[in-house]
Amino acid sequence: MPMDSKDKQKQISKNKTFGQSFRFAMTGIKTAYIEEKNMKKHGIFGMLAILLGFILQITISEWLWILFCIFFVITLEIVNTSFENIVDLVTENQFHPIAKKVKDMAAGAVLTASVFSCVVASIIFIPKILPIIK
Repeated sequence: MPMDSKDKQKQISKNKTFGQSFRFAMTGIKTAYIEEKNMKKHGIFGMLAILLGFILQITISEWLWILFCIFFVITLEIVNTSFENIVDLVTENQFHPIAKKVKDMAAGAVLTASVFSCVVASIIFIPKILPIIK
C-alpha cells in the first residue's frame, strides 16, 4: 500500500533530535531489562563484578576490562533479544528450521561473550582473592 505524504513526513521526522533518539534507546534498554530474565541476571553479575572490583581495589586497566565485559554481554543480550523478536514476528511464532538457527546463533554469541567475561574476571579476581583466603 503506498504511503501518503503525511506518512512519509512522519517517517522522515521520527528522530528529529538527539534527545528523541536517546529516549528511544533508553526505552529499548528498559524494555530488555523488564522483559528478559537473562538481562536481569547479566545485570546482577555485572553489579557483583563492580562491587568486587571496589572491594579488591582493581587497577584502571582491570576496570576497563571488567567494564568492557559487562557492556559487551549486555549489548549482545539486547541484540539477541532483537533477533528473537524479529524472528518471532516474521515467522508468526511458528517453528522454522532457519528461524531456530538464527535464534541459536544469537544466543551462542551471548554465551561466548559470557564465557569470555568469566575468563577475564577469573584472571583479574582470582589472584587477588587467593591471598585473602589462605
